[in-house]
Amino acid sequence: MLSIVVPAYNEGEHIYDNLMTIDKALSAFASDYEIIAVNDGSRDNTGAEVKRAAADNPNIKDFGYDKNRGKGGAVSWGAINSKGDIVGFIDADLDLSPNLISGYYKEMIATGSDVVIGSKMHKDSKLEYPPARKLFSFCYFVMLKVLFGLKCHDTQTGLKLYKGSLIREIAPLRRIDGYAFDIELLALASRKKAKLTEMPVELNYTRNQSFGRIKFRDVWKMFTDTWKIWWNLRVRKNYFK
Repeated sequence: MLSIVVPAYNEGEHIYDNLMTIDKALSAFASDYEIIAVNDGSRDNTGAEVKRAAADNPNIKDFGYDKNRGKGGAVSWGAINSKGDIVGFIDADLDLSPNLISGYYKEMIATGSDVVIGSKMHKDSKLEYPPARKLFSFCYFVMLKVLFGLKCHDTQTGLKLYKGSLIREIAPLRRIDGYAFDIELLALASRKKAKLTEMPVELNYTRNQSFGRIKFRDVWKMFTDTWKIWWNLRVRKNYFK
């Protein structure tokens, strides 16, 4: 079984159609799947639109809640409540096409990988997004390479697949709610000796601003959260007791 988690915050204008688009992409190659839509305490009509989608399509499950927990909290909540042998997540705005999931799924099966992630730095990736984000991604990659030594080039692309047993084990250990949760999960997976494979992406950036909803305070928090992860993992060593 395949589970795809879709975290959504203030996506009411598009979330219904986007969930249906994801369902269409999954139905093209998977016979047994679920879409776990997590309304992350949105202030608009996202919750109502997710409920409408779940009522119209039995493959869509509503796991939303009222209080905002951040993307990390939303993804982890969806993963913990998933049933799939393979569990993935994709951003609700569909900057990344859900049609990519098929190739990632097949790659995971063929290689026996525990984690398959999208990478903007993959040689076959096709990108249309602002130069400022490209620079930020590269600088963050260098920082992560120094701190964690992960065998991947991009931790922040919003499409990833995990073996279900692995992510259900590490997601409850997550302590970061913000954008740095990706590196936390990957660092924890690395500690479990997980085999990781990177795949190309086709990114069509849909936000008007260079960083979309990401503000300076978000960038700063991402920086400080990354150091917190390093401290907890490398110094305190208190994730796995």
